[in-house]
Amino acid sequence: MRPGPRRKDARRNQQALLDAAATVFVASGVEAPVRDIAAEAGVGMGTIYRHFPTRADLIVAVYRHQVDACAEAGPALLASSRTPYAALEQWIDQFVDFLVTKHGLAGVLQSDNSGFEALHAYFLDRLVPVCGELLDAAVESGEVRRDLADLGGLQLMRGVGNLCVGASNDPSYDARRLVAVLIAGLRRPAG
Repeated sequence: MRPGPRRKDARRNQQALLDAAATVFVASGVEAPVRDIAAEAGVGMGTIYRHFPTRADLIVAVYRHQVDACAEAGPALLASSRTPYAALEQWIDQFVDFLVTKHGLAGVLQSDNSGFEALHAYFLDRLVPVCGELLDAAVESGEVRRDLADLGGLQLMRGVGNLCVGASNDPSYDARRLVAVLIAGLRRPAG
């Protein structure tokens, strides 16, 4: 019976590592020192290397972890937020965090184009339906303009992604502010 608790502990450690790595990547980029991730997770560096032998392994795992977290957050936010529009706003904010972390991924995976393509397909398969569901719910509730009902999750995600691109090259560029303007522009005018 001892293998069960160790496996559970290992899974918990891995989740803590992924959460810590995502936090550090958002703050410092994917080239952040492994010791910073270990400190954030409260584990030794050996624990990180046991789970993720290379930086690329860690980055890909964080990417998948964040895609899954974003995908799971959509329905949870829709169920718990005061309105569908509020759920959409909160989900987009989480999506922006994900995009900031994702930025360095292409450089890390340059030598493995098929791996990058598989991750991109995973991203689209998991997140486009969630974004579409949130947008549809906000349209149905009357909070988002009806003429945007056909916008769809993919187009909205592309718009948000395009606004986030400039953040990596210019520290004064405020992607969150521009994304907030985009999302506010979805709202149906009062009256």
